[in-house]
This record gives sequence, C-alpha cells and structure tokens, in this order.
Amino acid sequence: MNIKAFKMDGLGNDFVIIDNREKVTNLTKDQIIKICDRNFIGCDQLILINKDQDYDASIEFFNSDGGVSGACGNGTRCVAELLGKEKNKDTIILTTLSGHLKSHILGEKLVSTEIGLGRTKWNEIPLSQELETKNLNIKIVDSNNNEFFGGTAVNVGNPHIIFFVEDNEQFKIEKVGPEIENHKLFPEKCNVTIATIVNKELIKVKVWERGAGLTKACGTAACATAFAAKQAGLASDKVNIEFSTGRLTISIDENNSIHMKGPVSDIKEIDIEI
Repeated sequence: MNIKAFKMDGLGNDFVIIDNREKVTNLTKDQIIKICDRNFIGCDQLILINKDQDYDASIEFFNSDGGVSGACGNGTRCVAELLGKEKNKDTIILTTLSGHLKSHILGEKLVSTEIGLGRTKWNEIPLSQELETKNLNIKIVDSNNNEFFGGTAVNVGNPHIIFFVEDNEQFKIEKVGPEIENHKLFPEKCNVTIATIVNKELIKVKVWERGAGLTKACGTAACATAFAAKQAGLASDKVNIEFSTGRLTISIDENNSIHMKGPVSDIKEIDIEI
C-alpha cells in the first residue's frame, strides 16, 4: 500500500499526517506503530484528517504505541497550518475527541490554538480514587536519590500530572516518566511533566508523553503546566513554557480558557510504502 502523507513538527514534536478526506486509508494498530517507528518513517504521533460537514475537518490522533490520544496541541496547530494554506483561510476549526478547536494562522509559521478549559476534578482526569488533584503527594526521586512529593493533575483533552520542582535538571524524565505514566492512580495512564518556575512569565519543562515516551515538546503539557501554575499562583495569565527546542506561549483568558501559540515547521510531502 502506497500512502501519500505529510511530515510536520512543532518545536521538534513531530507528526505524520494522512489526509483521509478524499481517499480513506484504513490502518491497523501494527501499521500505525510501524509508521511511527523511527527505524521506518518515525514520529511522535500519527494524525488522520477526516471530512466533517460542519467544520474544516475532523482529526484523529494516534500515539506511537498505536493507542488513541484525545488531544494533541502541536499536532492541531500543524494541521491548522496545512489546511489554512490549502483553503487560504486564517481561521481553521477542527473537531477532535476532546471538542472543537479553533486555530488562528498568524503568518510566518506561527499558529495559535484555543485548547479550552483545564479540568481538575478527580473523575475528570480521571483518577482511580477521589483525591485532591492540586497535590497528589506522589513520590519522585532525583538523580541524587532525594525524594520529592507532589504532583498536580489536569486534563486538557488528555490526562497530565505536573511536578513543580526547584531544578528539573536534577530529575531524569526517562526514569520518572514511565513510572508515573503507569501509576495505579491513572487508569488511562498520563502525561508527565517536571517543571521549574523561573519567574511568573517563564517555566522550564521536561515531558514524558503517554503512549509516545520522551518528546522534544508537547503542546498539551505546556497548556496543563501553565494552567496548574496559574491556579497555584505561580504564574501569570500569559507564560512562556520552555522546552529544549524552544518555547510555546500559553495564555489563559478571562473565561479560564487556554490558548497556545507557537511555531510550526515547513510542510513536507512524503510517500509511505507499507
């Protein structure tokens, strides 16, 4: 099977995008895993663009382990850029498992997407038991075997936990990430962020992504981190979230809705033989 597709990324968080609007490509879980494998094509997530009667398109996200993801902020921004060029529009509305997402194409490969409200009730995350989500009191250990207890849970279309620590460079996300992703408190697993507040306008993060593992950047993690920090009085309404590859700007409006702005890559057309 030959598949025409696109390759894009947001701050190195990369995607294979398949347009299903004219010709539907049905992929098995094993085929999705193969496409995402970095020994083949390679990406953090695979995205399908589907027809939608009421909006510009509907999109589906699949993690590199073949599992479905309810939301992907950087992926949404990339698809918005792609469809904005195709339709010659500067506003694109996409429907996803987590709702309708409006994106603004700002030019110069900058795209802003409204992600919506952060959800913080225990059953909205979801957690396996009723707990206060502002501090789950989960233990993580740094490189010097110092113990830290904390963790704030937020759902922004998918479940996240954020640990605010003094220096996130002291923590190995490759070790902490999979342990917490699979913690018994998270029946649907979770994305894991270790964050350091530099000031009220800047937070540095490391992210382990549910179903994808170590990632260079994660849009929903940036949104969840900014939202949790704002709720705790640690950050302003507008804050830069810094990854190793660059920054996303997260704004929280007067209705408590989260907006994410950042760069997207060029659009590369690829052929996949599978």
